[in-house]
Amino acid sequence: MFNEIYGTYFEIAAELLKRRRFTKADADRLISKRGFGDTGLLLPSKLFPQSDGSDWGLFTEVGDKEYLAVTEQPPKNIMTTLQKRWLKAKLCDPRMRLFISDDDIAELYRLLSDVTPLYTPDRIRYTDRFSDGDDYESKTYRKIFRTVLEGVRQKRLIRISFKSGRGRLIKGVFEPLRLEYSPKNDRFRLYCSNKAGHGSIINVGRILSAELLHEVGQPTDINSYFDERKCSEPLVVKVTTERRTVERFLMEFATFEKRTERFDESGECVVSLWYDKANETEILIQLLSFGPTIEILAPKRMRELAKERIDRQFGLTFGE
Repeated sequence: MFNEIYGTYFEIAAELLKRRRFTKADADRLISKRGFGDTGLLLPSKLFPQSDGSDWGLFTEVGDKEYLAVTEQPPKNIMTTLQKRWLKAKLCDPRMRLFISDDDIAELYRLLSDVTPLYTPDRIRYTDRFSDGDDYESKTYRKIFRTVLEGVRQKRLIRISFKSGRGRLIKGVFEPLRLEYSPKNDRFRLYCSNKAGHGSIINVGRILSAELLHEVGQPTDINSYFDERKCSEPLVVKVTTERRTVERFLMEFATFEKRTERFDESGECVVSLWYDKANETEILIQLLSFGPTIEILAPKRMRELAKERIDRQFGLTFGE
């Protein structure tokens, strides 16, 4: 709901409305600067007048690739009842308390006291998700998470004690690099490196204690760090327009490095994705959730893994 009203799309459209008159080249530069990798594919068709009337109707063409805003006043932010209900629903999500202090949460609840949540967490039924996710209700977990988050933001070292997947107690000083959420596992993971420069992935739920140190870590080129973990051969996927799969697919993989080629005639896309090799199984599960609306073109190994999973599921459902 907010991606077009208050998010990147809104900011770009609002800036163009403030300029009043601009060229297509001006808009392309703004979209490239403010948008994401796929914004240039989806947004122009909404901004510029379309023969079928599918655009937002904000601009008229007044010259060769030159446009004029139809409004006279700059856009204003509004807050509808529906949006307030959506915000109240998000406050009900226990993960919000990881990023917002308890005092701020209480103040937001006060400001929205007369608003009914659009939905509550118990109304959502997740599929393809493990049931033993992180305990977001735990005060200890929230305290550890905020310490780790502060370390990531300030690039400060953290003394961490945690249990490995095999139950072994591990202690050390780590440089936190990035926090990542896994929708399939319902867990947060910390990408970090030790003093020797070796990379590690620690599940936040396994951390027993975390102490933020004053010492700042050695400058780490995060791009190089993740490039080393990246698959050497991209995953190539053909995405059809059935059931708005193109939009859903690009949103699902919005955080991934990718290259997208769109075919004007059919609207289908071929997307090349680069991903962390350690998350291959999770990526495969995400792909299979789209069913027959996508096709894995390459690499051959991923096609074979997908086939094995589908055959196994078919056997479990209908028998050998």
